[in-house]
Amino acid sequence: MTVAFETVDEYIASFPPDVQPVLQAVREAIHASVPGAEEKIRYGIAAVMLGGRYAIHFAGWKHHVGLYPVPVFDGDLEAEVEPYRAKKDSVNFPYSRPVPYDLISRMSAEIVRRRSGASAD
Repeated sequence: MTVAFETVDEYIASFPPDVQPVLQAVREAIHASVPGAEEKIRYGIAAVMLGGRYAIHFAGWKHHVGLYPVPVFDGDLEAEVEPYRAKKDSVNFPYSRPVPYDLISRMSAEIVRRRSGASAD
């Protein structure tokens, strides 16, 4: 039976104690770069919303935390993200390695920038 979570706090609390701080830190890294973000549960996982639309989802799994959808970025940012790509639009950060929270913040900032239509110049 699948549990229907009402809040992101409930979602994070459902994980083992060693995973909860990782998910909380991912949440904080995303919020640091998504001003005015709201949260909700979508598709049974955590979603950070921007302007009523999702900006990014994050989910805890047995061996990793995943972020979705993550577009293909340009240049150096994509080079940093590429080792973590599981599919074209998702990235996985294994719990067995240090999670690059700064990279997650920069990815989130770029997603916001793209949403706003701002130029990278």
